[in-house]
Amino acid sequence: MRSPWKFTLLVKLMGKQSDIKAGNYQLDRAVTPLQLFYKITRGDVTEQEITLIEGWNFKQVRKALDNNPKIAHLSRGMSAANIMRRIGALGKNPEGLFFPDTYYFTADTSDLAILKRAYQTMKAHLATAWRNRSAGLPFSTPYDALILASMIEKETGQGKERPLIAGVFINRLKRGMRLQSDPTVIYGLGAKFDGNLHKKDLVTDNPYNTYTRAGLPPTPIAMPGLASIHAALHPTETRDLYFVAKGNGAHQFSETLAEHARAVRRYQLGER
Repeated sequence: MRSPWKFTLLVKLMGKQSDIKAGNYQLDRAVTPLQLFYKITRGDVTEQEITLIEGWNFKQVRKALDNNPKIAHLSRGMSAANIMRRIGALGKNPEGLFFPDTYYFTADTSDLAILKRAYQTMKAHLATAWRNRSAGLPFSTPYDALILASMIEKETGQGKERPLIAGVFINRLKRGMRLQSDPTVIYGLGAKFDGNLHKKDLVTDNPYNTYTRAGLPPTPIAMPGLASIHAALHPTETRDLYFVAKGNGAHQFSETLAEHARAVRRYQLGER
């Protein structure tokens, strides 16, 4: 545009600033500012998009793909094992193996093609992060780091806390302590989870109950973002072994069990 300000003024005069839709637009001939305005407020894009959210599990990913009318649904009704075979990941559990991001695609692109891109993107990010990891971590494979990253993703939404939580989990792994992570228990409960964790849930053994079993769970429990992957491979050096939710999205970290017990009484039981 020779005079971009004129287009900005046009949009403001039309009162349609909030109607402009992000996307990729193709112009096959010269258009007037008004024609362009109509095109980008209609959302006449050449590519569609779908966003896979950090912290989603594979079931949620499949639901988002199934609900998108612009996608060719080739995987609908397929088993998870068959999906992984079709995208070139034979024998792998799908949980946590897809990178959360916004993916652009042309109409009628298959869900398998989108899943393959997300899988390859996660594989590339994890490989890069693994090569640059801190020394002395108790991981034997990048997959172990991915599992811990998924736990970090579900434990907190605060970026500054992720390396601290990673540091606590790393300390516990090195000491042979159980990780005692509520999100892994919730994942293991599946459809049985009623929105609240009960004492019986914490003592009932299953492969994902990190209160009853030592070490990492067998698979990731969600899709971790880059920040959680980085935290798992670059944890904060700390002596803390415990943390408890404050109720405001943040956590209180403690070195000793006595300090942790006081934090639990204060933040979970409301005592002073």
